[in-house]
Amino acid sequence: MGKITAILQAAHQRAKELNLPYEGALYPEEAYEIQQSAPGARLVDVRTRAELDWVGCIADTAAVEWAIYPDMKPNAHFIAQLEQQVDKEALVIFFCRSGARSHHAAAAATKAGYGNCYNMLEGFEGDSDNNLQRNTINGWRAAGLPWEQS
Repeated sequence: MGKITAILQAAHQRAKELNLPYEGALYPEEAYEIQQSAPGARLVDVRTRAELDWVGCIADTAAVEWAIYPDMKPNAHFIAQLEQQVDKEALVIFFCRSGARSHHAAAAATKAGYGNCYNMLEGFEGDSDNNLQRNTINGWRAAGLPWEQS
């Protein structure tokens, strides 16, 4: 069994165990491996434009806000904007700051006909530590994976 197949099977099993309404749940290192090795796979950043500008981003990702800053109202055009950037047949990995908004985005995309949706657990910044700071416990940045700051 190939590495990508094993990662996707583990992600699918997590989704099954957690009763998630989409294909699977990936950890950041797994999402990175898929981004690097699976042709056509797309990472979709659902954080706000402000987060992309101020916190940083991952190269070669689509950006579709789940909620609009500053009032964090739901993006009524989320699916339409996603359809403009990402093919419905693609393996799609959604991520946000910690994995909560991307969970909802993966569920909504699945409902809209995307058949291969995954949520990246832990997100870009991960959970807050005891000092209420992120990027220390888990997440893409804490894992030392590549990212950029504008």
